[in-house]
Amino acid sequence: MYGNFHGFVGSNSGNMLAVKQARAVDWSDIGVREAALIQRCAAGDDTAFAEVVAEHQRMVVQLAVNLLGDRDEALDLSQDVFIRVFRTIGQFRGQSALRTWIYRIAVNQASNRHRFWRRRRRSDQVSLDAHVEVHGDFQCGADAGPDRILAQKELAARLQGALDALPFDQRTAIVLREVDGLSYDEIAFSLGVAVGTVKSRLTRARQSLRASLREARKA
Repeated sequence: MYGNFHGFVGSNSGNMLAVKQARAVDWSDIGVREAALIQRCAAGDDTAFAEVVAEHQRMVVQLAVNLLGDRDEALDLSQDVFIRVFRTIGQFRGQSALRTWIYRIAVNQASNRHRFWRRRRRSDQVSLDAHVEVHGDFQCGADAGPDRILAQKELAARLQGALDALPFDQRTAIVLREVDGLSYDEIAFSLGVAVGTVKSRLTRARQSLRASLREARKA
């Protein structure tokens, strides 16, 4: 996760492009296997349901950990996500890839939980320990000494703190783009906003992250 942040934190975010809506994906764009899998799920095929979970559960759990910072909550949320998927897959009309459609459901569920937590004044921090549990410890070269390892972990902690401070909508856009590698169109569909809104949120998030890191270096 954090390795991906090095590039965009130090890069120029560039000029905003003209606002456009995310391109809708036609059924013809959906692979034959995926289309058949969706049809089987819509028909109530339990084996097809199991295939969808097997293919996408890790993705959903990791996204939820990155957005909510709690692995137990992430696992619980993933169950809610797939219940929602199975209840509504009959309405799927190929408006996106199945993966992107599941992302949209997961983001909506995470957003609902985030709002609930805020009402109860609970922390919504992304836990470094939870991230390491999912993704593994930070990778260093075989010849990396203790000082270098410590410096990398300190940088990761600063990045985490800066990420924690972002508004939820900006954090979500950053995670989808820099961690999960979604395209602007996919993020726009997942968040239910225009592509221009996605780029605006990413620009503000990157600016905030760079400013936070500059302050951290001065401290």
